[in-house]
Amino acid sequence: MIAGVPRETFEGEHRVAVVPATLPSLTKANVEVLVESGAGDAAGFPDTVYQEKGARVVSRAELFSKADCILQVRSYGADADRGQDLALLRPGQAVIGFFDPLSFPQRIQEVAASGATCFSMELMPRITRAQSMDALSSMATIAGYKAVLIAAGALPKMFPMLMTAAGTVAPAHVFVVGVGVAGLQAIATARRLGGVVRAYDVRPAVREQVESVGAKFVELPLESADAEDKGGYARAQDETFYVRQRELMAKVVSECDVVITTAAIPGKRAPILVTGEMVRGMNPGSVIVDLAAERGGNCDLTVPGEVVVQHGVSIHGPLNVPSTVPYHASQLYAKNITTFLLHLAKSGAVSLDTEDEIVRETLLTRDGKVVHPRIQELLNPEKKEA
Repeated sequence: MIAGVPRETFEGEHRVAVVPATLPSLTKANVEVLVESGAGDAAGFPDTVYQEKGARVVSRAELFSKADCILQVRSYGADADRGQDLALLRPGQAVIGFFDPLSFPQRIQEVAASGATCFSMELMPRITRAQSMDALSSMATIAGYKAVLIAAGALPKMFPMLMTAAGTVAPAHVFVVGVGVAGLQAIATARRLGGVVRAYDVRPAVREQVESVGAKFVELPLESADAEDKGGYARAQDETFYVRQRELMAKVVSECDVVITTAAIPGKRAPILVTGEMVRGMNPGSVIVDLAAERGGNCDLTVPGEVVVQHGVSIHGPLNVPSTVPYHASQLYAKNITTFLLHLAKSGAVSLDTEDEIVRETLLTRDGKVVHPRIQELLNPEKKEA
């Protein structure tokens, strides 16, 4: 079996799907690896290191023509620029990567027409045996860590309490909204920097996790039915719930120097949790880092990809945060995707055993058709209603 690792083409994308350290595990499984020249440069992995580990460095055209399986960070869907690659795909060729299928189902239909068999890393089921393949969690860990560093760099205060001959410096107060993987890592990082941290999530069950990393869980007297789906993600709530939530959160936000928001609903616009009025109530110099900026943002003043200052508060809407730490982001992602490939190719070729939950839940396209039920529903909503 031949696996190909192309260079990422999305603007600002510095990650690479496979790093040299993961090559021995592929070689041991009789997988030959082709790497496009320069694919790992931005992440700190030059061609020579891949060659030392047994990979062959080739052109993009040769890679697509010879590889049985393409391993990418952003596949077509998550990277519309990859439309040029559609003509290079062939029937039966496997493609594994981030496709963002819930946001761009039409693009999945386009890639299906190539005949390629596509697997979406975003749709990896959150079950025990798939933990080592869970790329969303890996990338969220990096995003949560980096969000705190962004806040610390922008805040005109230090995070820790210091007692010096010149006086005592009070610690920064940090509020993390949304306690998934990114939120928990943000809490842990802010605590390591010495901040006093509070956190809130619509799912009351995460309280124990919040307290385990040293933060105080903020309780809001709200009833949220079905707050969590079977995959462990927060469910979208109705607007009445969010209005009440914002009212109760306003006081907490006004008391904090830093607010980090991470609340995102897969395939949907992020809920507005921090209003302009809440920002007005924060102290000048305070910082908001909105990790949901790619989904529109949790703060209604967020401008995706920019830093804006409103009412003396700097509001950061960073995009593709994991790519700003490309060395370790690539290292973690490479572990996820190679483990997944080896799971799929136990017999030397990509298996389409849909009795296997991991295969069934990640398989997007097959034999020229979109086969994932959730994507089919998005493409044909009238059938679901019927």
